[in-house]
Order: sequence, then structure tokens, then C-alpha cells
Amino acid sequence: MNELTMNFLRLGVINMSLIWILIIALVIVIGWVISIYNFFVSSKARIKAAVQEIGNQLKRQADLIPNLESSTKGYLTHEKGVYEKLTEARKAIAGAIKSGDVQKMADAGAKLASLIPNIQVLVESNPELKASNVVAKLMDELRDTADKVMFSRRLVIDLTADYNVKRVSVPSNIVANMFKFEEQPGLITPEKGEHVEVGGEELKTPKVDLG
Repeated sequence: MNELTMNFLRLGVINMSLIWILIIALVIVIGWVISIYNFFVSSKARIKAAVQEIGNQLKRQADLIPNLESSTKGYLTHEKGVYEKLTEARKAIAGAIKSGDVQKMADAGAKLASLIPNIQVLVESNPELKASNVVAKLMDELRDTADKVMFSRRLVIDLTADYNVKRVSVPSNIVANMFKFEEQPGLITPEKGEHVEVGGEELKTPKVDLG
């Protein structure tokens, strides 16, 4: 085998090595692009789900208020101001859910949550209400839903922050620009005018077991 043939063989081996290196590099790049793409898609889905959960829990809170009023009004006839504030909070929640604006929903939820300690004080000061299992269960449910609203609100903030940071960071911003992933506006519904869907059991007024 002459020297010319040997040189051709060497070049062939080098070329094949380069081709394999390029193929492996291409596979790695494609895998990375898919991974970043999936991050943006899944983040948007999780943000939307957290927004919906805020709406669901606020709807549940609003449905609990009439039960609480009917269970306590006979004992707290001198506390009309509290019931007026509860009615206002319920209307604010209904309006916020209808608007689809997460900031309005968060504000309405905070307004109702601020009333819960005041109601608890009134309940604790009345022996008959304090001994009522119905009222105790209603108060527990109100506190529970308020906690869930706060958790979902925090989740929206965290998920949005992670998404937006990734969107402008190098090199993931290349994928974001390539697929036109837009900035998520935090506590605003991802799609303007979109209503929060509330379905299934959430549409029913919560029932309290009198037993």
C-alpha cells in the first residue's frame, strides 16, 4: 500500500470522525432545545393552573359566606357592619372571577382573609357560637381556602419569575425568541379577558355536616 493510499485512508478516518462529532453535537443541541421548549410550555401550563386554583378557592370562599351569615346572624344582631363587609367581599370576589384578572382576585381574597380574624373574635366572644360545630367547621373551611389562595398566589409569583428569568437568560433566550415565548405578566391572567373556569364540585355551595 503506497503512501498516497495511506493518506486517503487517514483523511477518510478523520472525515468520519468529524461527521460523528457533528452528529453527536447536533443531537445534543436538539435535545437541549427540546428541553428548554418543554420548560416554557410546562411553566405556562402550571401558571395557568395556579391562576385557576385561585379562582376556584375564591369561588368556594364566596359560597361559604351565606352559610356563615345564616349560622351567626341570629347571635350577632348588633354586628351589622361585619355582614356588610362580608357582602362587599363576596361581591368583589364574584366580580374579580368574572373579569379573569388575577390581581383583582388576589386583592378580593386578601380583603376577605382580613375579615376572618375579626369574625373569629366575635365567635369566640359568644359562648353559643363558640360551642357550635357548624360555625367551627365554616371558620375552618374559610381559613383553609384562604391558605390555599395564598399558596396559589405565591406559586403564580414564583413560576412567573422562573419563566421570565429563563426567557431573557443566555442561552435559553435563543429558544424563547425562536418559538416566540412572550413574557408572563405575573398576577395577570395569561390571556386577557380569559375567565377562570370553575367546574365540578366547585360549582356547588359547600355543605356543612350538622352531625
